[in-house]
Amino acid sequence: MYRFFISSSQVSGSQVTVEGADAHHMRDVLRMQPGEAVEAADETGQVYRCHVAELTPDEVLLDVETISVSENELPVDITLYMGLPKFEKMELIIQKAVELGVVRIVPVAMKRSVVKLDEKKAKAKVTRWQAIAEAAAKQSKRGRIPEVGEVASFKAALAEAEAAGRILFPYECADGIAKTREVLASLTPGEKIGVFIGPEGGFGLDEVEAAKNAGAEIITLGRRILRTETAAITTLSLLMFAAEEGGPGHQP
Repeated sequence: MYRFFISSSQVSGSQVTVEGADAHHMRDVLRMQPGEAVEAADETGQVYRCHVAELTPDEVLLDVETISVSENELPVDITLYMGLPKFEKMELIIQKAVELGVVRIVPVAMKRSVVKLDEKKAKAKVTRWQAIAEAAAKQSKRGRIPEVGEVASFKAALAEAEAAGRILFPYECADGIAKTREVLASLTPGEKIGVFIGPEGGFGLDEVEAAKNAGAEIITLGRRILRTETAAITTLSLLMFAAEEGGPGHQP
């Protein structure tokens, strides 16, 4: 069943009004017909199971059958602070990060980032990355669309993460895997976690020291050196497994 994202303001009584690009997609691309089942999710986590009531040139009207709360979100709140990689890698990382449950992705200009963006190019890229996040959220039936933030400096990203909560910092020179297991086992529902992943060139030594001074937990992903996209996907996969019900970090 297709899922679309709406604002709660689009819900009136037992009817949902879909306009703009989504209405066009439902009507002209998917060629939906009256009576066809569809889901709509709003920013509060409410999921509306509906059927198509009417299609007009300007909007699609859905009749609500049932309302539920999304069960597809992680019990922890993860922000990925991603050292800017090459653009094709960033697109892959955003797609997979959304599938794995992050709530926010912040592109970070780090010391060893190969990619450099001026303000105009950065805004255009963020717009595209946000569209990729939305498509991934629809595909994976997320209850919300994760936000792709503006490109931040490492200093600003670290300060934001320090103020928000816990910081995880995968680094190839970290202690053994036992520390990583301990961190995963200690996750608690409702935690806010900032995950920092370095770009293709890795973290600068001064960035590692700054992270330590900010209270980051320096963890390892194993003895092998991982590409930046592999490191991001691996870290988020481990966090998803630990945080999901039944994982080693789950607490009822």
